[in-house]
Amino acid sequence: MKTQTMSMLRSMLLLVAVLLFSQCNTEDPEPENEEELITTLEMTFSPTDGGNDVVFSVFDEDGDGPIEPVYTNGILTSNIEYNVSIEVRNDEENEDITLEIIEEDEEHQFFFELSGSLPLDFVYNDFDGNGDPIGLSTIFITEGAGSGTLTVILRHEPNKSAEGAVNGDPSNAGGETDIEATFDVVIE
Repeated sequence: MKTQTMSMLRSMLLLVAVLLFSQCNTEDPEPENEEELITTLEMTFSPTDGGNDVVFSVFDEDGDGPIEPVYTNGILTSNIEYNVSIEVRNDEENEDITLEIIEEDEEHQFFFELSGSLPLDFVYNDFDGNGDPIGLSTIFITEGAGSGTLTVILRHEPNKSAEGAVNGDPSNAGGETDIEATFDVVIE
């Protein structure tokens, strides 16, 4: 009887120890890629032949929250080639997210969608370690006068080899959208 009681006591102690140990590690693991708040995206169009820069920007103080973003649109000149640079920030935390995109270049790509008849074309001017586009630096060419919209989409972990992705089409690229902004563009 004494052996049976000792065995039962050991089993109970073991059960209590297992329960206590499993309760000690209740914290959820930290996500591998914690999503940051992106408040600002700026596109600076610099004419390759010289002249004044044109800046398109969006400020969204709460990211996907209820506060509407504030857009600043510009006017481009027809038949001009522009070097375009993109900067992405979290102004609430004074953080330059552009640096993270550069560090994780194989995991990010900007995509550009033009509305129907906007006379604007672009080519990527920067590439990751695999030779795939990033989009922090592009060349945009205005092909005449007109107006429309330019949607800029930053994707995290897109399939850069998907059909159309190398040409800036996000349709088949997948991935997670970090920020999407639609600018009104006028070309005179």
